[in-house]
Amino acid sequence: MSRFLNVLRSWLVMVSIIAMGNTLQSFRDHTFLYEKLYTGKPNLVNGLQARTFGIWTLLSSVIRCLCAVDIHNKTLYHITLWTFLLALGHFLSELFVYGTAAPTIGVLAPLMVASLSILGMLVGLRYLEAEPVSRQKKRN
Repeated sequence: MSRFLNVLRSWLVMVSIIAMGNTLQSFRDHTFLYEKLYTGKPNLVNGLQARTFGIWTLLSSVIRCLCAVDIHNKTLYHITLWTFLLALGHFLSELFVYGTAAPTIGVLAPLMVASLSILGMLVGLRYLEAEPVSRQKKRN
């Protein structure tokens, strides 16, 4: 396996662990969301919305962790890439369309993580596509 894919796997595990922490925080105390993320319209944040955000974050975390374990599974790889695209779209829309988020570190951090992850996964696709050829050459 290429060095880049190993680094990408480590990145996915790290992002997954951080997301699990965010999930726990969303279930424990919903004020976390309006103090850190949705500072533009904090009155819209309630316990139900926080738990929904927590479940969505947990699902993304599990998918990303599974991809790190089985990075050669192309279907899982593409689904993982979509989790980052959806997260990026969500935070950008909350920031620029709905005005529920402000450009604070609480929003800029997930935007940067999603953007870097998308970039890394798109680069990783080239390594995944090249790897089976190199494996076949070793067998011959």
